[in-house]
Amino acid sequence: MSEQPFTHLNSAGQAHMVDVTAKVPTVREATATGFVRCGAEVIDVLRSGTAPKGDVLAVARIAGIQAAKRTAELLPLAHIIGVHGASVDLEIENDGVRVVATVRTADRTGIEMEARTAVAVAALAIVDMVKGMDQSVEITGIRLLSKSGGRSGTWTAADWHPID
Repeated sequence: MSEQPFTHLNSAGQAHMVDVTAKVPTVREATATGFVRCGAEVIDVLRSGTAPKGDVLAVARIAGIQAAKRTAELLPLAHIIGVHGASVDLEIENDGVRVVATVRTADRTGIEMEARTAVAVAALAIVDMVKGMDQSVEITGIRLLSKSGGRSGTWTAADWHPID
């Protein structure tokens, strides 16, 4: 991998926001994932839809979508971009919940952080909804799976194969 300059540092080494004013908007998409590991009791409650706080997956889905739209408020050097599409998919597995978020835009800069933020906040919402049943719940493996659009083009994690 070639060494690239830190784009978020100015010539004096201070953090700054990269100016993307001159860039042409393009369609961009990013997909990220993460996992909420939890015990069998929580899995049973999620599968039966009987969580004491209500519909855990619905709350997590909405929290993730909302987070994608508010990423620039959370990350100081992230650009405010239009989130034109966002989906958060949740799958209950034997040892937890898989979170996958896909976010789309037609803007001047990437949407990868919005996808990761959607996953992180959806996962946190799950933890918040089930922590009364299991304090050991943990969030793991938040990472980018794929991105497309922009100058750098398309990238897909070597170990991920989307299902179409």
